[in-house]
Order: sequence, then structure tokens, then C-alpha cells
Amino acid sequence: MTTAAPQLIQATLAQLNKVIHGKPQQIQLALTCLLANGHLLLEDLPGMGKTTLAHALAQVCGLEYKRVQFTSDLLPADLIGAAIFEPQTGKFCFHPGPVFSQVFLADELNRATPKAQSALLEAMEERQVSVDGTTHILPAPFFVIATQNPQSQSGTFPLPESQLDRFLMRLSLGYPEPAAERELLKGRNGRVLLASMQQVLNESRLKALQTLVPQVKMTDTLLNYVQRLIACTRQPDICQLGLSPRGALALVKSAQAWALLQARGHVLPEDVQAVFVAVAGHRLVGRQEAQGEQLARQILSKVDVVGGKHG
Repeated sequence: MTTAAPQLIQATLAQLNKVIHGKPQQIQLALTCLLANGHLLLEDLPGMGKTTLAHALAQVCGLEYKRVQFTSDLLPADLIGAAIFEPQTGKFCFHPGPVFSQVFLADELNRATPKAQSALLEAMEERQVSVDGTTHILPAPFFVIATQNPQSQSGTFPLPESQLDRFLMRLSLGYPEPAAERELLKGRNGRVLLASMQQVLNESRLKALQTLVPQVKMTDTLLNYVQRLIACTRQPDICQLGLSPRGALALVKSAQAWALLQARGHVLPEDVQAVFVAVAGHRLVGRQEAQGEQLARQILSKVDVVGGKHG
């Protein structure tokens, strides 16, 4: 680990905490997701600061940022672009859509139809889009932040499991603490504070931090613990859908990135536990009443760090 990395990370977190008050855990997880080169799903009620967090992450990292409001009449071409005939040249020329940005905010993703949602599948997994048989490479870094309203709200289309699995993490900001809400009521809200944010990272610095993540060491003993967690999610009496290999890799990458945020070059069990609910919660479908994050917490408490089970 370079000596500058911890200072850069702490300075980045400090700027984000100035904009999003009282949510240090969620902010650390969001930055962990970015450093792990994944994509982030923010699920919460409207007006909780999801869009502000996305904008703040782009601004503090000095990345190009574009936002699309997803609606029921959105078409795939509205996202990825289309080949348009140009009379001057007599040829079709590809005009890239807003997904060609370093930070792409898909606002209220589950208000779009499955056809529009599926336009992001190739982009999120392959970092490219295909139009009329031609492949177009997306910018690097490429970070999708999608916001999602609760399924109980009207006008939503549930995201399929294949799309949920492409998000490294799912987070919920929740209601602010009284002290943080008092600051909002005084007018010191995220929208106002965004203008005063200082840029800490840039494209090259962010890429350098991302290259450090795979170098964070994991011992065989720790990998045994990770595999016990994964195996528990695949027990048919507990989960109807457990962690896929992609989900297992996401857990490892996220734990490494979290350890990097703690200025360590090795992963501890606490790092795995810190990211497990955010990584596994949206991927698990339970057999019993417990679902999602509640099920992930139960599995975390059931699997012992040193082997075996308790509880």
C-alpha cells in the first residue's frame, strides 16, 4: 500500500461526510463499492439523499457525471445511444447516449420497464454496449449508481435477479438522525454543500487506488470463513437462491476494498462482516419469513469465524 493512499481515502470520506450528514457507515460502503470497481444500488424512500450521494461521489473523485430519470416510456436507445443517418456523409453514425460517462446515475431504475432496464445489463457486466452489431467501449472507470423506490410504491417494475446480481452492493440511507436533520432544517443540506465540495481524487488517483484492492491479502483461514458463509447461503432449507460465484467474488472484492479503507494491507473477519449484508442482502431469497438483509444478518450470526456453527 502506498503511503499516500490512507490520506487520500480519509480526505475523500471527510468531504463526503460534509455533504451527507450522519451516515458514515453508508458513505464508507459506497466508497468501498467504487474502489472495488463495482456498481451500487441505493434503495430508499424518495427524498432521502440518494441522488445527492451519487453526485457527491462523482464530484469528490473528479469524474464525469450524467443522470437519467427512468420512466415507464424510457427506451434502450435513450440510454445507450443510436445510429443516426447523416445526410451530409450518407452514412449512419453512432451517437452515444448518457451511459457513456464515468459515473452514471440511473434514477428510480425500477420505474422503467424491463426492456429499458435490460439495456444496462451488458454495460454493467462487460463495460461496453453493442449497437447494430458494433461494440462500443465505455469510459473507465465506469460506475453505475442506481436508485430504487420500495416495491410497495406504485408504478414500479421489480428488478430481475440477473440485474440485481450485477450490483456489487445495495444500500439504504434511511431517515437522518435528529442532529443531522436539524442541520438540514437550518438550510445546510447536501444540495447547497455540493457547491463547496473539494475534489480530492482524479481519474488517475482513483485508478491507482482501485489497483491496490486486489493486492490486499487474504489468508487461507479467512477464505475458509468466506466459503463457510457462501455455503450457508446455498443450503436449500435456508435459501431458495444463494450467492452465485459472481456474488462470492463480490464479497471477496468488497472485503478487500473495506480493509483498504481501514488502511490495512490484509483482510480481517471484521471486514467480511462489515460488507456482507450490503453484498448479500439483495442476492438472497429465503425459504422462511426472513428475506434479504434480515436473512443475511441471520447467516452472519450463524456461521462461526473459526469453524463450525453456533446459535
